[in-house]
Amino acid sequence: MKNEILHKATDLFITLGFKSVTMDDIANKMGISKKTIYLHFENKTKLVEATTMYMFNLISHGIDCICALEKNPIEEIYDIKAFVMEHLKDEKSSPQYQLQKYYPKIYMTLKNKQFEVMKDCVLENLERGIKLGLYRETIDIQFIARIYFSGIISIKDKDLFPDELFSIKTLMGYYLEYHLRGVCTPKGLDLLNQITNSNQL
Repeated sequence: MKNEILHKATDLFITLGFKSVTMDDIANKMGISKKTIYLHFENKTKLVEATTMYMFNLISHGIDCICALEKNPIEEIYDIKAFVMEHLKDEKSSPQYQLQKYYPKIYMTLKNKQFEVMKDCVLENLERGIKLGLYRETIDIQFIARIYFSGIISIKDKDLFPDELFSIKTLMGYYLEYHLRGVCTPKGLDLLNQITNSNQL
């Protein structure tokens, strides 16, 4: 039952947002009593924490699987984006922004974990891109990895990038192209142009 509650809560939180979903909503959707939820999760904060860690582990594993395929680094970045967007349902409810606003301690824990995973993934991607001649040899990969992560976090800030101006899908497409055009060699840019022109964003 605990896993069923976790899965349903994750689905509702990602779809509707951490703030708007109540324990009553989860109980009603599952056809169980609120007491049953409290048997497994002490309060909503504990449930939010459990769902964020569940999603983090799920997405981290998926990213590891994509990286293990060792595709060319530019395609790899777009595959990771597609995978994350699919599991976060295009982030219509701005889960990370809501988490930061209403559950800041959980947000900071998640952000630190995300950084460690993303840093390693991006560093490996950059190193491989340089070896393949797709990325410039002169880039500082430690700097690029950190500025990349910083940008990913920033574009989810709804005060800076409001929904009425940008969808998260649009923002991610813009940001990945912005990042790649900054690090690619002419050979890498040719490949990037092929990908962007084939509407694989």
